[in-house]
Amino acid sequence: MAHHPPAMADPCPPSAGIGLKPAHYRDVLSVNASGFWVEVHPENYMTPGGPRHQWLAAIREAHPLSLHGVGLSLGGLDRPSRVHLRALRLLAERYAPFEISEHLAWCAHDGEHFADLLPLPYTQAALKRFCDHVDETQEVLGRRILIENPALYVALNGEMGEAEFLAETVQRTGCGLLLDVNNVHVTAHNTGRDPCAFINDLPAAAIGEIHLAGHAPDTREPGLLIDTHGTAISENVWALYAKALDRFGAVPTLIERDNDIPPFADLMAERNRAAGMMAAGQAATRREAAHV
Repeated sequence: MAHHPPAMADPCPPSAGIGLKPAHYRDVLSVNASGFWVEVHPENYMTPGGPRHQWLAAIREAHPLSLHGVGLSLGGLDRPSRVHLRALRLLAERYAPFEISEHLAWCAHDGEHFADLLPLPYTQAALKRFCDHVDETQEVLGRRILIENPALYVALNGEMGEAEFLAETVQRTGCGLLLDVNNVHVTAHNTGRDPCAFINDLPAAAIGEIHLAGHAPDTREPGLLIDTHGTAISENVWALYAKALDRFGAVPTLIERDNDIPPFADLMAERNRAAGMMAAGQAATRREAAHV
């Protein structure tokens, strides 16, 4: 399989950003925090024009941008949609994001799309197909993409673990990884997996971005956690994020909130906490280096 260089425009400093929502367009334009950046779902901007593009163009002039896709269905049986890939490439050429990411999941089959990111079996056959789809995507885009680990609600039987599946994908395609720390916590809670062992098993050099988000108990099965993106980040996830920083160092980190959107100040408080944790880790590393 082809290997693709980690091409990007305007590399993002290792600091924290937020998922951009229309309710916060004006607030984001006024932000002057060091290292601040934003992320959008490209599917919301795959039109030639309109007010959303006017806002995004102005925000992109002020801050670095990443694209986080939810519609390519890279884990499905079908090849990625060429129409979707062309639209994504045009958007990337228009806004020069520092990263483009997608999911270890599928969401479409035989022309029908589902409003969810669904899991796939961790088998050799699924791995080959997934890598073929990642390769095709990177070939069309002309650059590396990041793949995000999913949130799981039941343990999946397979021929390998999730970390091995992701590491093999990196090895075969040259892609990078987006580590969703909330998904690690949710999956560990729901399936009995050790979250720290999972983080330790990932290839450190491949981590290009981190996501932090909220979760909630399932309303019908309270023992089950659901990746809602609709609550504040839990202290368990913050603690796991600290372990990820110890393992991977400072990595661009996103506060992801897609439901029950809070006031902008609340998102910025979480963003500033993540940025402060990264800065503290970097300062500690410099102090240790100075004493070597």
